[in-house]
Amino acid sequence: MQLNISRTELARVVGAVGKVVEARNTIPILSNILLEAEGGTLKVTATDLDIQATASAEADVQKAGTTTVSAKLLGEIVRKASAADISISLVDNRLEVKSGRSKFKLETLPASDFPDILGKGTFDAEFDIDLAGLFAPVAFAISTEETRYYLGGVYFHVVDGKAVAVATDGHRLARNRGPVVPEFAGVIVGRKTVGLLPKGEVTVSVSQEKIRIQHADISLTANLIDGTFPDYQRVIPRDNDKIITVNRDEMMKAAERVVTVSSEKGRSVKLSIAPGSIALAARSDAGEAEDEVAAEYSGEPFYVGFNSQYVRDLFNVLPAGEVTMALSDGGGAAVITGGLAGWDGVLMPVRV
Repeated sequence: MQLNISRTELARVVGAVGKVVEARNTIPILSNILLEAEGGTLKVTATDLDIQATASAEADVQKAGTTTVSAKLLGEIVRKASAADISISLVDNRLEVKSGRSKFKLETLPASDFPDILGKGTFDAEFDIDLAGLFAPVAFAISTEETRYYLGGVYFHVVDGKAVAVATDGHRLARNRGPVVPEFAGVIVGRKTVGLLPKGEVTVSVSQEKIRIQHADISLTANLIDGTFPDYQRVIPRDNDKIITVNRDEMMKAAERVVTVSSEKGRSVKLSIAPGSIALAARSDAGEAEDEVAAEYSGEPFYVGFNSQYVRDLFNVLPAGEVTMALSDGGGAAVITGGLAGWDGVLMPVRV
């Protein structure tokens, strides 16, 4: 292998796939990235056995070849390089990297040892969509509980011909509806894959086992979570008739202020809802706090308790302006909507 490549392009592709590599690995080859030089292209691949990312860049390839090298070391070398171009060559199973007057010799592992999670198989559907944009407003609700692994991602499915993304941890739920897409069976896209999605419109191919995302010269293929997502629609209230409208920013700031006195574990806030206002209150062994925001509401007064962090998480994905909370009473879940078309959230109450 021997080639010359722009430092900027090498940094781009190594950075794009390097995010897949875990910082700590018990399998040495998984700390490496696969380099494949052929024709006028350098292809760089990384995997953690669940996700495989590949990016390509133009290069002046004098001698084709393949090898693997530490993702961390090559990434740092490219980042610190001062010259505009970098030359790479494989000599006696060591990768020589030159940039200006700098020269590095890096240990390699055989390309034949690098795992390929793609395998063979077909996809059930393929379509173009802004997947990162669809998932972003729900990703905060992904569960971090290992025992409920099937909640550890975004449930991606089709309802009435439109793409829908849902995430929940059992305490809050977020749903976002997208454009019309072909029918496919619902799948659960893992948290790490969600965090690696490229922004903008991509080409998505999906089957029951894998999802592939292609954007320009970057391709991401990931195993899906093998589990059954719960019937989330059963927990979304349909008959909440107490409608409260409040300013998003004012509500978030008031909730943040009153929980200053709360313990880190509790951080619950009591909302006393009455015509024209919401009174917020919190208490702990350290003290008590109260605040109030204006609200549009014309029903009977009642109160409800929520985890203040969950309130902020749900409100935070919505744009500035009015937010609507629909409740049945002080003991039921709240349905939250705002200025984001196709999005709604559900927040479970807590005792206060």
